[in-house]
Amino acid sequence: MTATETSRVLVTGATGFVGSRLVPALIDQGYDVRAMTRRPQEYDGPGTPVGADVDDETTLGPALDGIDVAVYLVHSLDHDDFESKDRDAARAFGKAAAAAGVRQVVYLGGLGADDQKLSAHLRSRREVESLLGETGVPVTVLRAAIVVGAGGISWEITRQLVKNLPAMVVPRWAQTKTQPIALHDVIRYLVGVVDNDQAFGRVFEIGGPEAMTYTQMLQVASEVMTGDAVPIVSVPVMSPRLSSHWLSLVTDTDTTTGRNLIDSMGVEVVVSDHSIRELVPGEPLSYQEAVRRALEEQGR
Repeated sequence: MTATETSRVLVTGATGFVGSRLVPALIDQGYDVRAMTRRPQEYDGPGTPVGADVDDETTLGPALDGIDVAVYLVHSLDHDDFESKDRDAARAFGKAAAAAGVRQVVYLGGLGADDQKLSAHLRSRREVESLLGETGVPVTVLRAAIVVGAGGISWEITRQLVKNLPAMVVPRWAQTKTQPIALHDVIRYLVGVVDNDQAFGRVFEIGGPEAMTYTQMLQVASEVMTGDAVPIVSVPVMSPRLSSHWLSLVTDTDTTTGRNLIDSMGVEVVVSDHSIRELVPGEPLSYQEAVRRALEEQGR
């Protein structure tokens, strides 16, 4: 089935950072989109709102009824026991998707080599990948590192650090390499794999054109925002717990989310497989351009 035949797509997390941009992009491509949210009566975005909660398995069947493709954009980083919470939700969603006859589940996961010692956050993302498909529905996974766009947690941490601090003392993990990607490109790749049978059952790595350290990201963001690179000094020791408290003091990130994110920042996450570009052609935006667009969207 193609979009011109009006494939039906369910987007979970439709009011979130990625979902709120994905829903209109899918509609623009001709898909019939259901926007899944826990409070459908408050939904004022495009698509057809449908009430459901991944933490309540009984609500998933009606939401998935008649759906061809389900896009799964659910994470629980703000929860102390996020691994258990995400495990149960993924297992329930995969089971409900199979029962509803869904042809494909698309999942936005986390970048990182399988042979690495992954953080709890990234291990959980991998577990969710397998659980979504354990009842037989083909899963397409897009693995990304930091997504740069207005409203994203990682971007907001970067923006607020640059805005609030004239100089920074950062932990050693700030020298770890990552491969940030613009929200624009994440949406483009998600739309490109939805209902694309060449993507069924495959894992793709997605990223921008540059592998950078977190320090370099802060410096580039500072140059775009202020015209100057913020002075940064690295210190050899700062535990994830201490780092998360530091973030909560100088940004509006809560300590639990900060700690779960920071645990992953010591793991190098760079793209090693570029096969997504064969399926969804196009040059991804640079980090500098991604920062500019995020600031423009926020009116800064």
